[in-house]
Amino acid sequence: MSKIEGWIVLPKQNSWLVLGLIGYVFSIAVGQPVVAQVESDHQKFTTPIPRLSEVRFPATNIEGLLSQSSTPTNSPSVPPYQGGKQGGVTQVTGVQANSTDKGVEVILQTTQGEQLQISDRSQGNNYIADIPNAQLRLSTGDAFTFSSQKPVEGITEITVINLDANTIQVTVTGEAGVPTVELLDSPNEGLIFGITTTATSAQQPQQPEQEQPNQPSAADDESIEIVVTGEQDGYRVPNASVGTRTDTPLRDIPQSIQVIPQEVIQDQQATRLVEVLKNAPGVVLGGRSPRDPLNIINIRGFDASNDILINGLPDPTASEIAFGSNIERVEVLKGPASVLFGQGGLGGSVNLVTKQPLLDPFYSVEASAGSYNLYRGAIDLSGPLNESKTVLYRLNASAQTRESFIDFYEHRDYLIAPSLAFKLGDKTKLTLATEYLLSEGTYDFGIPPRGSVLPNPNGRIPRNRFVSEPDFNQVSNEVFRIGYDLEHRFSEDWQARSVFRTSLFRLRRDTVFPLALQSDGRTLNRGQEDDTEYNANTYNLDNYIVGNFATGSIKHQLVAGFNLRRTDIDYKSNLSLNYAPLDIFNPVYGRTPINPTFTPQANKDRVQQFGIYLQDQITLAENLKLLLGGRFDIANQKYQEPFEQIDDFKQTEAFSPRFGIVYQPIQPISLYASYSRSFNYSTSSGFAPAETDPERGTQYEIGIKADLTDQLAATLAFYDLTRSNLPTPDPNNPNRSILVGEQRSRGIEFDVSGEILPGWNIIAGYAFTDAEITEDNDFPVGNQLSNVPKHALNLWTTYEIQSGSLEGLGFGLGVFYYGDRQGELGNTFTLPGYTRSDAAIFYERDNFRASLNIQNLFDVDYFVSAQNINRVIPGDPLTFVGTISWEF
Repeated sequence: MSKIEGWIVLPKQNSWLVLGLIGYVFSIAVGQPVVAQVESDHQKFTTPIPRLSEVRFPATNIEGLLSQSSTPTNSPSVPPYQGGKQGGVTQVTGVQANSTDKGVEVILQTTQGEQLQISDRSQGNNYIADIPNAQLRLSTGDAFTFSSQKPVEGITEITVINLDANTIQVTVTGEAGVPTVELLDSPNEGLIFGITTTATSAQQPQQPEQEQPNQPSAADDESIEIVVTGEQDGYRVPNASVGTRTDTPLRDIPQSIQVIPQEVIQDQQATRLVEVLKNAPGVVLGGRSPRDPLNIINIRGFDASNDILINGLPDPTASEIAFGSNIERVEVLKGPASVLFGQGGLGGSVNLVTKQPLLDPFYSVEASAGSYNLYRGAIDLSGPLNESKTVLYRLNASAQTRESFIDFYEHRDYLIAPSLAFKLGDKTKLTLATEYLLSEGTYDFGIPPRGSVLPNPNGRIPRNRFVSEPDFNQVSNEVFRIGYDLEHRFSEDWQARSVFRTSLFRLRRDTVFPLALQSDGRTLNRGQEDDTEYNANTYNLDNYIVGNFATGSIKHQLVAGFNLRRTDIDYKSNLSLNYAPLDIFNPVYGRTPINPTFTPQANKDRVQQFGIYLQDQITLAENLKLLLGGRFDIANQKYQEPFEQIDDFKQTEAFSPRFGIVYQPIQPISLYASYSRSFNYSTSSGFAPAETDPERGTQYEIGIKADLTDQLAATLAFYDLTRSNLPTPDPNNPNRSILVGEQRSRGIEFDVSGEILPGWNIIAGYAFTDAEITEDNDFPVGNQLSNVPKHALNLWTTYEIQSGSLEGLGFGLGVFYYGDRQGELGNTFTLPGYTRSDAAIFYERDNFRASLNIQNLFDVDYFVSAQNINRVIPGDPLTFVGTISWEF
């Protein structure tokens, strides 16, 4: 749930009469009492807005005046209002300036006007209002700017622009002084600025001094500010930046993009990225355990683990550890993104959007407890650090301990993520952000396929079996990230952005790992990994400009920039393949290695990349749009050890084009088609150097996007992906690889998300994925790619009671189906399909929320993935998680 907020400025006199009118209208609209925030003389407090029948109207005769006191009897006296969460970006689709008898009325047309927050100020003769979490997307004229010259006497100009990617700025310039502005919210029209000029005020007939009303003024210290608050679900997010580097409506992007907002994450109580991504069709878990911190995922059949971005900036360390209580939403881009982000996979990318500092104070605490000794706590603090609100902060922190149905398994997770935002004048904004994550505990290796998904003469292996050593299985993944995001607007049409992040990742691991089962079907061979250290430091700098201009009647939104990225890797380990075997059906732990001889493994290398890119979003007509883009990259890799004989490998150059078209025959429908290419520069391991030529990818996609209602949208996509230049064994020399391998994925995806009826939300999807080998010297052509189901279905829906004594009580139900999957490229065994059901019950009232989430409602025995021919990963059984949270 996200707070709906709109600012209204009223004079002190008669304010309670207007409050009553507002309370009456909004109580009808939202079906519940409405709460107001009142600010007077720099003190804030909250109060229920009274209904019309509860208001003391001002007297209309002398007797009434004598009997009334100057202060309403229901004057508020309650604790300070603490603000609410900001939801997704609100789209303003139209701006109107209409003359009134007092001056002019400016209407920002949007169906989500209740979500807008206003921060206003005066400068010279200008009234300026900043509206965060909003973007201007006009359907006529310049899509990003509105201007009205001398709309009425006393007003020189009214402008409405996109100040940055997430903020609208309204400026009203008066001739003789700052205009008087009233802010109103209309459910049918949007946000309304009622502007009274000095000229029109002078034309008003003068009343006797004792009866002359006070005119509201945005700059008047004696005014009262009111925040009208209600609640609204937000399963649908209409805009995203991951596809174009601009905050563009999804319906205008010729590529399939899905946004999973905070409301879904909260309703499902998802604490890991793989749990969130089950809501995105075509995205499945790769060959790892969902209980470990690794984010190993497949998108459209291909590995996308290294294609995770944080706030639009690629971060290779995110595959090792990422996602926590500081994540606001998750954006999933289907298909390649090399044209914007450089090297990457063909299947798609995942963008983690973090929570940003808020203009108003916001404080939240959350605590959870659940099955297998799960305990979790989190805090979220935000607000301004000075009175002018030019310095904002946010602090997210969380800690979690958990065990599992797997014997001897335990894990601990910690996060702290502070950030600061500085407003450096009207045109410049700087955000500094850091985060530290630590995940440590037991590594989950799964169990062998024989005895789980394949027959075993000794019977079925218990799914809780631990195949490592209880006293020798410790893994620690930690990362520290720090960076800046600098935005500057040169004018209404041109802005620049510079983003930098350093990510320092450290892995430490000591463990006993499983190998193959012996011929008796019960003796499991094992190896040992000792003193493993893996360090990966990534430095990423991205600078680009965004400009809006026109060539005749054709509009352009241009993005041009350059990107520098470097990753330093340092790996060393001691490896032994002779640890004592384990009887998988009658395990005895604590035995010593057969032969303690270790083979050292080590490598150091540096991968560097420089790319320049250009993109143009072209509006040929209001219903016809083109997207053209290209990127040229230069990449190289330098080894230090163990390949000392090799200094600099062959330098790689790659060009990645992109073309797309969107046609909208009617406003709610978008038909699109796109073509794009990708490249992926391989890296080395401790055993062999990387290939010198990059992997290439090609995508063709067509689809349709539909806004079924203002709150419900759907996408249907058809795609054909080809991944080429893959290494495969050289038939003339088994010790060499040649780059002739090819894989292809074809499929259909459908997703729908939003609000069906008031209180009833849904996020659902279906994916058909046919991913196979088309050229290879090792595996037969036609083999299916591993861990990729041909059919997958996801459905999650919630309903919250909107009125009455049970108002705020809600229920959630989810069904997730995955078909049969091949366990490895040789297709020697199959993971059976499964259907998992989840459920939730929650209660939300004012600032309090309590929920109970149930996963695997019917306790189905299933397997989520396979790592190789020796390891399959069982899914969690029936689990419960209870959560309470409080905002204040």
